[in-house]
Amino acid sequence: MSQFSKVNMLSVSALMLALALALQASAPAVAGDEHAHAQGEHAGRGEARAEGRGHDMGHSAARGMESRREVDGRGHVLDERYNHGRYYPRPGSVVGTLPEGYRPYYHDHDRYYFSGGIWYAPRGPGFAVIAPPFGLVIGALPFYYSTVWFGGIPYYYANNVYYTWQPEQNGYVVAEPPADAGQPASPPLASQEDLIIYPKNGQSQELQAADRFECHSWARSQTGFDPTQPGGGAQGDGERGRSNYNRAMAACLQARGYEVK
Repeated sequence: MSQFSKVNMLSVSALMLALALALQASAPAVAGDEHAHAQGEHAGRGEARAEGRGHDMGHSAARGMESRREVDGRGHVLDERYNHGRYYPRPGSVVGTLPEGYRPYYHDHDRYYFSGGIWYAPRGPGFAVIAPPFGLVIGALPFYYSTVWFGGIPYYYANNVYYTWQPEQNGYVVAEPPADAGQPASPPLASQEDLIIYPKNGQSQELQAADRFECHSWARSQTGFDPTQPGGGAQGDGERGRSNYNRAMAACLQARGYEVK
């Protein structure tokens, strides 16, 4: 073999060896890149699953919060009817002692106790939360109540109990729910009267309507005169009857924080 051929063969061998070494050196880098890419995809899928779990947990937490809004930390249930928005203990639950400031009532020889819109009756050594009997009369409404109108009459609602004003007894009676309890009406417009009535205490339109109705009912029961009826619905001197009615109406409204002229 000539010297030239030997040199060529050595050059080719050296070139092939260099190429093999270069490929061997690059293989781990490629594998590393592929491993890193696989790890990245795995991490991405893990993050996606984590985000998915977080989203689901967020919905679960939201659902839990909605449930907690319906029942407070004491186990009291939210009464949302007519936008009442107050919490009350479940009917049938029993307490060992009555709340401070309760008021006792008797109806058909049975004892009842009233506090904060909640009714109690004796049960064993304690007191059970109950629904009061229809016809029981109280002197004052609970501090929180909602006024709803049915058939031109205001009902006062709290804790699934309806009350109506009874002028003959000067109090509020526990009433049966109206037949159309799911469809309350708007408060009636104020009727034209001889009196000018101004709400000094900023009474709402609903409260003004209720106060007018109750004072009208009381004034009618006191005087026998009803301006909504022809001739006042009474025998005798109509002008005198109207004057007496207006005086009674004014006295009632003034006692409720109105200026009357």
